[in-house]
This record gives sequence, C-alpha cells and structure tokens, in this order.
Amino acid sequence: MKNLALVLSSLSFIGVLALGGMYLSGKNTSGKEAVIAAPVRTAGGANIAYVDIDSLEAKYVLLKTKREDFKRRQGQMENELQRSYGQLQSDANEVQKKAQSNTLTQAEYEAAQKRLMQMQQTLESRKQSLTEQLMKEQEDFNTDLKKRLDAFLAEYNKTQQYDFIMSYSGSGAAILYANHARDITNDVVDGMNNRAKSEENKK
Repeated sequence: MKNLALVLSSLSFIGVLALGGMYLSGKNTSGKEAVIAAPVRTAGGANIAYVDIDSLEAKYVLLKTKREDFKRRQGQMENELQRSYGQLQSDANEVQKKAQSNTLTQAEYEAAQKRLMQMQQTLESRKQSLTEQLMKEQEDFNTDLKKRLDAFLAEYNKTQQYDFIMSYSGSGAAILYANHARDITNDVVDGMNNRAKSEENKK
C-alpha cells in the first residue's frame, strides 16, 4: 500500500517544468493585455521575467482538479487492495484453524495452501499493475502540463517579448534573485485557467 501512496503523494511542476533559461516567443491569449512592469534589461540587452512555480501550482485550476481526481482514485484503489488482502488473510486464518483442529486431510491442506499462494500472487500482480498505471498517467499528465505551459508562454511572449522566462520557487530556483516587480505569474495563471476553461466548454 505504501507504493501507491508514494506514487501520488504530489504532482509537482518543479521537477517537470524546466523553465530556466528558456527562450520563448508568443502572445497573451488571456483575453486582456498583461499588466506588468517594463521588462528587465540586463547589461547584455536581454529581457527577463520569471514565473513563481509555487503560486502556479496553487492557483492553476486544471492541476488542482487533477490532483483531487488522482487522490480520489488512489483512495479507491487502496480500498480495493485492502479488501482483497483482508479476504486473503481471512481465508488463511480459516485454513490454519482447520489444520490445527485436524479437520483437513493432507491433500486438502496442500490444495488450500496452493490456492492461497495463487491468491497472493494475483494480488501482488494487481498491486503492481495499479501502481504502474498511476505512474504512467502521472507521467502523461506532467508531459501534457509542460506542453500547455510551453504553448501558453510562446503565445504570451509575442506581445511581451522577453528573451528569457525563468522559473522561481521557494524550494529551489533557477535564479538567485527575483525582482517581484517582474513577476508574471498571475498573467500565466489567469491565461492558462482561461484556456483550460475554454477547452472544457468546447467538449
């Protein structure tokens, strides 16, 4: 059961969205002009902005919804496995009682042992299958999130014209200092939420 808990303990952008040093071009599709300070221009002439990944994780509706869905499904799968393991344990206890009271022949005992071993193998296979399924779905979702963010920033940047958009997080950052006047996170969150809502309405 611990394997399942580890699989879905978090869906984190930080290890997936490698934004540091990304060179982008695109336009803002959030339906309004982004209101941000003038872009930072370094000594070498580069315009730089950053996205606060922690805020994006907390506010991006599609991600929050997916986390809730994964948590619900994780609970359902764990309950399924717990019921199956409980039945296996109950059957094993029953066989043990009959063996101790000498109400089983040797052949019946060996058959029961074989059946219990098969049940255990089936459960282990089921557990592995569920774990692999969840890991694959998480990987696919992370890939989709990366594509969504790449696509949004590419369009967003057609009007903003940053040379670099960096990732920034309280638990780790691709930059050592962030001027909060250059934080475009709200623009990105609003734009991606609007896009996800529009896609959902089209279904």
